[in-house]
Amino acid sequence: MSAPAPAVNLHDCRDAYVRTVEQLAASDDRIVAVVNDSVGSSKLGKFRDRFPSRLINVGIAEQNMVGVGAGLANGGKIPFVSGAGCFLTARAMEQIKVDCGYSQANVKLCGISSGVAYGELGATHHSIEDVAWLRAIDKLTVIVPADPWETAEAIRAAAAHNGPVYVKISRMPVPELDRGDTPFRIGRAEVLRTGDDIAIIANGTLVHRALAAAEMLAAEGIDARVVNMATVSPIDCQAIADAAATGGIVTAEEALAHGGLGGAVAEYCAEHAPVRMRMLGFPGFLPTGSAAWLMEHFGLTADGIAAAARDLIARRRA
Repeated sequence: MSAPAPAVNLHDCRDAYVRTVEQLAASDDRIVAVVNDSVGSSKLGKFRDRFPSRLINVGIAEQNMVGVGAGLANGGKIPFVSGAGCFLTARAMEQIKVDCGYSQANVKLCGISSGVAYGELGATHHSIEDVAWLRAIDKLTVIVPADPWETAEAIRAAAAHNGPVYVKISRMPVPELDRGDTPFRIGRAEVLRTGDDIAIIANGTLVHRALAAAEMLAAEGIDARVVNMATVSPIDCQAIADAAATGGIVTAEEALAHGGLGGAVAEYCAEHAPVRMRMLGFPGFLPTGSAAWLMEHFGLTADGIAAAARDLIARRRA
């Protein structure tokens, strides 16, 4: 009998987020947090206790929250505006567009428990349109980290970046990725696995599933390239061109593919590197169900990614 597979430790990326914000605040008194009655869900309780005068709770008022963040930025602070991704981006879109994007305010928008993490609470709590919406805002940096290390690095990079940034922070447990010494850089993709037969471009909670899919494909003699495209805007065009050179690209994300990561990759390829593609993501409004069920139901699994890659290769060879 074969030995059981080793246990994989899973992590909530919110923990890396709050730990990093606290570390930044300890050495920089410009760091403040603004929340919408979401101290608990944002896990900012320790930050509040440690820096009581540097946490502003505006109550359930997302538009005010973003406006207050922009005002603090204009006053020289570096505000981390933290709230559930679904409410932060939907309710405060005008403030994100005008107060942050158009005005280039130095605000760090943190979409907490994004994607379908709130599954059983239903369609109003799914945050799957955020990347598609925010990509349309000029000069707004959009980052979707894949694991705790990348979440922490994205927060540090956001704090150092002069301008508005949106970081999509998941609470769906994910493993730490096995990576080399590649530093995190805004706008730079990370190649986690090389391959010449097909490319899988993913971000967020789909990256470790993309790697698992590549392992499955390798067992079948298919050499898949896996690219972690954490920054969706600005996007790494060279990484997309290199992926297109394999002859096929599968994108995978815990969001709407049309307008999101898939849309961004397709836009580049349509103009610069025409290639066959499959875009995996959610199709639109979703039913109520657990996050695990929703991901399984809509094929956002290692099996689903591998199946899309096989289909793309088959159509390319037909």
